[in-house]
Amino acid sequence: MVSRNKSKKILLLYGIIFIGFLVFLAVMLFTVLDPRHLPSKFTVDSSKASRGNIISADGFHIASTKKLFKAVVNTRYIDPQKKDLFVQLFSIYSGMDKKEILSKINSNKGVVVLSYNIPQIQAHYLKKLASELRRFKVFMSLKNPRTGLLSVHGLNVIESGESREYNYGKLLTPIIGYPHKLEDDGYTFVKGVKGLEKRFDDELSARQDSFSRGKRDVNSYIILNKQSFTKPKINGLDIKITIPVALQIRFERMLDKMKEQLEAKQIMLALMDSTDGDVLAMASSNRYLPKEIKKSDYPSLNSGMIEYSFEPGSVLKPVTFSLLLEKKLVNPYDLVNGHNGRFKMGRKVITDEHKFDWLSAENVIVHSSNIGIAQLAQKLSGFEFNDGLKRFGFSKRSTPDMIYEKTGSIPSAKRLENQIYKATCSYGYGIRANLMQLLRAYSAFNNNGKMVYPKLVHSFINEYNQENVVPYENGVEAITSTTAQRMKDILIKTVEHGTGQKTITEGLIIGGKTGTAHIVEDGKYVNKYNTSFIGLVNDQKHKYTMGVVVIQPKRSQFASQTAVPVFKAAVDIMVEEGYLQPNIIQ
Repeated sequence: MVSRNKSKKILLLYGIIFIGFLVFLAVMLFTVLDPRHLPSKFTVDSSKASRGNIISADGFHIASTKKLFKAVVNTRYIDPQKKDLFVQLFSIYSGMDKKEILSKINSNKGVVVLSYNIPQIQAHYLKKLASELRRFKVFMSLKNPRTGLLSVHGLNVIESGESREYNYGKLLTPIIGYPHKLEDDGYTFVKGVKGLEKRFDDELSARQDSFSRGKRDVNSYIILNKQSFTKPKINGLDIKITIPVALQIRFERMLDKMKEQLEAKQIMLALMDSTDGDVLAMASSNRYLPKEIKKSDYPSLNSGMIEYSFEPGSVLKPVTFSLLLEKKLVNPYDLVNGHNGRFKMGRKVITDEHKFDWLSAENVIVHSSNIGIAQLAQKLSGFEFNDGLKRFGFSKRSTPDMIYEKTGSIPSAKRLENQIYKATCSYGYGIRANLMQLLRAYSAFNNNGKMVYPKLVHSFINEYNQENVVPYENGVEAITSTTAQRMKDILIKTVEHGTGQKTITEGLIIGGKTGTAHIVEDGKYVNKYNTSFIGLVNDQKHKYTMGVVVIQPKRSQFASQTAVPVFKAAVDIMVEEGYLQPNIIQ
């Protein structure tokens, strides 16, 4: 009996040992097969590429991109005994108020975003702070409920997006345009909507984000060797424009004063080099803050120099006259009947502001006679007139550097066979054009008959500061150099003896033509006007073409009292800034 009990006990003991061994084997097998949660030997790093800058001719960053970062912390890991230290240090490094930080930490247990808009330099220092906070053991080690392992989650500073900065406020708007924000996987970036921001959106946009992967060292930095992989960051191209900030600012301030003085709806001014087309200024009195656009700014968002198409009025007379000279259909000294300021052509009565009996053909331009140019224009066939207007660039894009241009319209060759259409078109009615088209047309008079394309973009600059200069467009011969020189002389005479006398500046060569035109509303001409002065201004070394348009001035309807004083003020600024050097003989 005793022997049997003893055998049972031995058997039970062996059974327990066997079961224990099986349990041991199972644990070992599980340990071997279960994936171990060891720190990875590899690490990755990435950084977003940035949108390119828009830089002025004199080196100022008009539009630039600022990287934004967000600071994230998991409040569960902050040691309650060191919460005040965290708040105090984060406040010093971020500039945030302590109460605001404390409020955010206490509002939620878990992941909290302390700030969304941290600049890049601040982010750099906050990353250093994150390392210091770990060293001071501000963050506790907590067991991960999923893995059962201890882990520490500290302060993380993460790229959150980019912000477009306009360092000079309203400067160069609406030409520079504005962007709008988009989001991709939590990252905010911008795309152009209007102006240069839109026209060159592809060139400005970031090309490639950086990405690196490889073995890490003890500080979790990537060890760069043959086994590592690196894709470089390629930012968007910088665009250098032809417009200098110093001149643009002075023009804009002058237009602000003149707008108020003339009680105008808007004043626009454009200036370019007559020989190569470099645009030195495109200024408007109606501007806006690209980052703070209000409803009242909506009418100003369009670039009026190319998007406002209007009947140019008498500034078209020199174009008409040059076509007549080119075809040898008129001699500048031919006599033209002024009909004492009132002339009936078919059913239409044409009038002049100043009454003349007879005047020379060139004085038709000098004294801006509608009656004179209407009669002279009859010598052109409808085809010759239409073709000539096209050769001067009307109804075509004036520049490849701007977007959304309204190219206007010209009467068809068939319509211009009608004597009344021919007459009204000769003095700038029944045709629509924008300021840059007029500027381009007048450049022919100051450049031996060749029109130049207004050029706003000088070059593109890449990551490595390598500059790719944009080539000039080939000029287009609108008229012969002989005709151009004759027209130039007539425009100078117009300033000296005609409607542009207030632009006279001692020591400079100035020529140009005034224009006044009724505005059409609801299909009818109303008692509102646009006035303009388009002309040339030269010294011994420089040749410029400049245009001014005053929209709906209330103070006066005459260009000689509105657009001409603006032109003169611009000439004075150019002299003061060194763009013109009067040749004054003592």
